[in-house]
Amino acid sequence: MVTVSVPAVEQELSEDEHAGLELVRETGGIHQSDFWKELDVSSRKGSRIVESLVEKELVDREETVYDGHNTYYISPTARDLDFTLLMAGDMLSPFIGEEEVDPNSDAFSQWIMNLAYEE
Repeated sequence: MVTVSVPAVEQELSEDEHAGLELVRETGGIHQSDFWKELDVSSRKGSRIVESLVEKELVDREETVYDGHNTYYISPTARDLDFTLLMAGDMLSPFIGEEEVDPNSDAFSQWIMNLAYEE
């Protein structure tokens, strides 16, 4: 059985904030104009939920244009991103940060070998 600890700040979220955070995490990011519609709350309440999540550093918000209207794009903070698929043991994929990766390189071969050892 795997036990996942929930950060204290998340334990203090209201039901609406928790639902909003889960929506952002599940979608990987959502426009604020769709956010409140998906949660079935008013745009005003949706904005307040987003503001609270931004203040608590649980989501990021950046200005954007969507369907010809100014809005915000809400995305999970970097700490919510799962990098485990890029790891083989303690090695990060050689494809990260490289424009061209040689599949015959020692770094790539070592990373593949570490994947095999994990199983």
